[in-house]
Amino acid sequence: MQLPNLKKAKERTNKEVKYEETPLITNNKFLGKKYFLRTYGCQMNEHDSEQIASILEHLGMEPCEKLEEADVIVLNTCAIRENAHDKVFGYLGRIKHLKKDRPDVIVCIGGCMSQEEGVANELLHRHPYVNIVFGTHNIHELGKMILEADQNKQDIEVSSEEGNVFEHVNYKRASHITAWVNIIYGCDKFCTYCIVPYTRGKERSRKLEEIVSEVEKLAAEGYQEVTLLGQNVNAYGHDLKENVEFSDLLEAVAQTKIPRIRFVTSHPWNFTDKMIDIIAKYPNVMPYIHLPLQSGSDKILKLMGRRYTKEEYIALFKKMKERIPNVAISTDIIVGFPGETEEDFLETLEVVKTCEFDGAYTFLFSPREGTPAAKMKDETPLEEKEERLYRLNDLVNFYSKQNNDKYLHKTVPVLLLGVSEKDPNKLYGYTDTMKLVNVIAPSNKIGKIIDVYITDTKSFSLDGEMIKEETP
Repeated sequence: MQLPNLKKAKERTNKEVKYEETPLITNNKFLGKKYFLRTYGCQMNEHDSEQIASILEHLGMEPCEKLEEADVIVLNTCAIRENAHDKVFGYLGRIKHLKKDRPDVIVCIGGCMSQEEGVANELLHRHPYVNIVFGTHNIHELGKMILEADQNKQDIEVSSEEGNVFEHVNYKRASHITAWVNIIYGCDKFCTYCIVPYTRGKERSRKLEEIVSEVEKLAAEGYQEVTLLGQNVNAYGHDLKENVEFSDLLEAVAQTKIPRIRFVTSHPWNFTDKMIDIIAKYPNVMPYIHLPLQSGSDKILKLMGRRYTKEEYIALFKKMKERIPNVAISTDIIVGFPGETEEDFLETLEVVKTCEFDGAYTFLFSPREGTPAAKMKDETPLEEKEERLYRLNDLVNFYSKQNNDKYLHKTVPVLLLGVSEKDPNKLYGYTDTMKLVNVIAPSNKIGKIIDVYITDTKSFSLDGEMIKEETP
C-alpha cells in the first residue's frame, strides 16, 4: 500500500526524467466481462481514460453504459474544484449499494483526486468497498492491479513523485476523426489556487520525434485533427537536453500535413513571439487560442502567483489579434479569489471589455486543500461572489454573441463530427476558430471538412447549411 504525500508532491529536483516503454498486459481472465468507465474533468483526464479503456479491453472486457451491468467499475476523477469531489463521492453512494448485492464487482478510483492525501485517506477509512485506488503516475499498472484484485483487501498504490514519461501508450480513442496527443506532463507554475502541480508532478516533455511519429501515424489512419495536450503546452521542451521549444514542435507537427492542429492549455507567461509566428504561418494550425486570464486585477494576479500583469496580458492579446489572421481567443476567469474586492472585480470586467473574448470559462474560487490560497483570508460572502459571477457571465455572453454575429451570411470551413444532440436532422462540427456549428448536411459528410454557409447565430453556436458541391 502506498498513500500520496503532499509534502513530497511539492518537491522539484534535478533528477533526470526516465523515458520508459509502457507495459501492455494481455489476458483473457475477464473475457466476456463488462467494464463501466466514468470520467470527470479536463481533456487530459479524457485522454487518460482512453488509455484506461485500452487496458481493460486487453484483459478481455467490453464497455457497458449501465453501472449495474459492470463487472469492473473505474472512476477517473478530477481535483480542480470542490464540486468535482462532491460528484465523485455522491456517485460512490450508488456503487456502495451495488457492492452489497454484487460483492464480486471490482471498484477502481483513479485520477487527480486519488493523488490528494485527504481523499486517499478517506477512501481507505470510510470506503472499504473500493478495491483499487491508483494515481496519475501509475495508470499503466491498472491491468496488473485488477488481475491481482482481492475482495478482502483494499489495494491503494498512489505515489507522490515528480514522474517519468511512458511512451508508446495504447489508447482506445473515443473518436476516429479527432485525437488528443500528450506533449508534456505535469506543471511547475504552482499558481496558489491550483492543485495540478501536486497531482500531476513536475513538467516533463515527451521527445519531439515521438510526438511527430504519433501524429504521422494518426494522419495515416485518416484522422483530421489533433489537439496537443499539456497542463502548460508552451512550457514544452525546457526540460529536454535538445534545444527545442513549443514553437519548434508546433512547426514540426504542422509539417506532417495533418489537416488540423490545436493545442491546450497555454500560460501567458510562456507565450513567445515565435509561437505567434508559427500559428500565423501554417494554415493547418488553427487560429484559436485558449489563453487563461484568471483575473484583471494586478493585486489578485500577484496573490494567484500568475507572474504577469494585466497590461502584459492585454499586450500579448493585442499582438495575437494583429499578427494571426482571423484568430479567436477564449479564456478562464476565477471570481471571488481571497482578497478580491469589488474594485478588483471591476478591473476584471474592464479587461473583458478590452479583449472582447470569443468565450470564457468562468468559475467561483474553490479552495483546494494543501494549496497556499486555501489558507488565505476570505471574507467575501458567497452571495456576493455569485452576483459577481452572474454579472461576468452576462458580459462574456454578450461578446460571445457579438463575435458569433460576425459569421452570419459567411462561408466557413467546418469539420463535421457527428449527429447534433439538439436536432437529429442536423450534423455538428467546429470551425477553424472553434465555433460550434449545427449543419444541414448528409451523414456521409461526417469526418470531413466542408464549406458551410452560416444562416443564424446564437451566443454559443452557429447554424448553417452545406455549400452544395458542383458536379463536374
